[in-house]
Amino acid sequence: MPEIFPSRPSAKAGPVWDLPPGKELPAIAYALRGSQVPLAEYFERRRVTSFLVLHRGQVRLEKYQYGRTADQRFASYSMAKSVTALLVGIAEERGLIRSLDDKAEAYAPELAGSAYGGITIRHLLQMGSGVRWVEDYGGRDDVAELWGALFRIYAGGNPTQVLARRRPMDAEPGTRFKYSTGETQVLCHVLKGATQRTVADLTSEWLWQPLGAQADGAWLVGWQDIEYCGGGFNATTRDYARLGRLLALGGRRDGTQIVPEAFLKRATDPDQQPPGFRLNEPGPRFGYGYQFWLFNGGFMLLGVYGQAIYVVPALDLVVVHTAVWPKSSDPDSREERDAVFRAIGRAIAQE
Repeated sequence: MPEIFPSRPSAKAGPVWDLPPGKELPAIAYALRGSQVPLAEYFERRRVTSFLVLHRGQVRLEKYQYGRTADQRFASYSMAKSVTALLVGIAEERGLIRSLDDKAEAYAPELAGSAYGGITIRHLLQMGSGVRWVEDYGGRDDVAELWGALFRIYAGGNPTQVLARRRPMDAEPGTRFKYSTGETQVLCHVLKGATQRTVADLTSEWLWQPLGAQADGAWLVGWQDIEYCGGGFNATTRDYARLGRLLALGGRRDGTQIVPEAFLKRATDPDQQPPGFRLNEPGPRFGYGYQFWLFNGGFMLLGVYGQAIYVVPALDLVVVHTAVWPKSSDPDSREERDAVFRAIGRAIAQE
């Protein structure tokens, strides 16, 4: 993707966080509609491009298919939303954002007077703005208009205007989860205004370099010189695993706190979510934190077409999954992938 669209690197620097090989995983089978399916068959059944199991910092399984390699960067799609949230948390800790309860327009004056401009950063992180946004991946929805405007696919498109145009409210802010890439893109404007720096540079300095990435990451950049924070990050599978382990360890690497611990807890702990965003409530398929999907015992970064980072902190377990599903959110592929994640977690827990 960074070679096809305009992009900006998030440079690596310093010693790489080593991921040594660990012992081979035990024989694993996952439950699927009353049957037990061997893990090896999963890679024949679903269009997985890369898969990595990292346990206590050791690689227990690493697999690439369809000609992909460990040196290549994979599109994150909406896993980028979680990266954006981490940058917001770090910006708050550094005093560049005064409070998560500030309105977006305090840092993004280009959105002043709009529905999104009047929403707090906290509610944007939750995807709880209440602002109407249609995201059904049918090619004519709001996210298609935003993408087309960012990358000039449609004549006359303006990505800021897509966000700032008149939009009705469907709910009181902070009361209801409604998935919206637009809300993450507003956070991109907030970060740029608060820091006067690019999101790619922030990612490099605040995340990629301190976590010891092996390769540069890359953000897709729209024509107004703003990153596509809703889905435009790209990285190697091993670097996604390093990011997952950083989060599994509470935002720390080798004793150094990289992501603020309290922010990360609030972003990923199901018990800290307000009504409307908790586990098993109407709205989110799981619980939803600050741009993270939550389940009992852990959380996930998720993107369309099968991208996922599955994190279980108590087990120090990270599973990275990249794919090219036939549909943006294919229910059968999703059900099977999640069954694989759960089976790996159970096997690790029983060791």
